[in-house]
Amino acid sequence: MVTFRSAVAVLLVISAVTAAAQTKTTPARRGAPPPAARKMTQAAADLTCTSPLGVGVKTKLNFCDVLTGRDPAQGILVKFPPHRGILTLRFDLHNRHTYSEDEMKTNRGFASYTASIGALTLDNTLLRRAVVASEFRRPEDLLDRVVGGAGPGGVKAVAPIGSESISISIPSDVSDVSILGEKLTVIRSDGVPATYSAPGRPIAIISNATIEYTPAPATAPPRRGR
Repeated sequence: MVTFRSAVAVLLVISAVTAAAQTKTTPARRGAPPPAARKMTQAAADLTCTSPLGVGVKTKLNFCDVLTGRDPAQGILVKFPPHRGILTLRFDLHNRHTYSEDEMKTNRGFASYTASIGALTLDNTLLRRAVVASEFRRPEDLLDRVVGGAGPGGVKAVAPIGSESISISIPSDVSDVSILGEKLTVIRSDGVPATYSAPGRPIAIISNATIEYTPAPATAPPRRGR
């Protein structure tokens, strides 16, 4: 026989269980994971050198002269693959020294160089200027020698000296840039500075040009009608 007290106790237990079930939280649903980010790609730059200097004896790098000028079509042309967002162009910038054994023997070998260049779009918009400055006092100051000359060891008299690491941000809508020389200032052993900016003069050298970028999504081919 069910008493009044027993019925009340059963009702209290049922109420407690129901309240616990109602207050139990349902775990929140997780949103869909974000699409996988496209990886950055690093590659050698697609570079057209208008005035190749040659290959380094020690570094095996290809050295390219930077010529002065105002027409982007006459500069070192760098072509970029389709990219999303900012692409980074990097290269090493060097001064250009003509080595002479005779000058070294007569203590006239000293030279101080400051060269400025510009990276421009093909419509002549300046993206960035860069400067490299270095001094030559002894043969060890040369960065490398270049093969293909008539001097001892088959090297050229012209050699790279000094090195500046240059980094240039390229907008996503730019597919080509030109690297042109602006001005070179040289101070030799007599202490008198000379400045050169006439078009077509080699005033600096670049090497080791690379790019880092996010590839643009592939474009789906148009569907053919049935």
